[in-house]
Amino acid sequence: MPNRYHEILFTEDVKSLQTQIGSRAMYERHEHLQGTHNADLGSDELAFIAAQDSFYMASISTSGWPYVQDRGGPKGFLKSIGGNCLAFADFSGNHQYISTGNVVADQRVSIILMDYTLRRRIKLLAHANVVENPDTSLVAKLSHPNYVAPIERIVQLKIEAFEWNCPKYITERYPMEDVAKATEGLRSKIAKMQALLDAHGIQVD
Repeated sequence: MPNRYHEILFTEDVKSLQTQIGSRAMYERHEHLQGTHNADLGSDELAFIAAQDSFYMASISTSGWPYVQDRGGPKGFLKSIGGNCLAFADFSGNHQYISTGNVVADQRVSIILMDYTLRRRIKLLAHANVVENPDTSLVAKLSHPNYVAPIERIVQLKIEAFEWNCPKYITERYPMEDVAKATEGLRSKIAKMQALLDAHGIQVD
């Protein structure tokens, strides 16, 4: 079965360029390998998505220009709602509504989720549906008790294809909470040493 992600994105122009550069034969073999039909999210993909607190989403404007926006929230705010569908709460922002307006005319979006610590990323192709008056059960599922940003609407995503991307050129970055945990013991020792110095009236510049 063909690779769905490549089937959508490898246009004739893309294939022509791959042929010129010399990568077309490799991708052509890969596209027809068994098990490469990557349209249905599995447990690995859902677990990765649930661990992220942001993603980048590109939409298409009626002027023909793509628009990329960073969406953030509490960890796991992009949730599975059954089948091959995801959804997220659209929190109140700067009120430009560019992405929201774009998907009214063209529902196609492209999403990248990054884990800079593990140097992993996944790319999703989806059709987005903006729900302005969602039912209370869906709002409850997508809400977070410790995240107080107001929810303006719900965005549902029907995943059409996905692909894991190689870690090449992903720069390692670490969340502050991970840094705090890793340095907790060191900071405790420094505090004890400072207290000991203070007790003896010793000042260190």
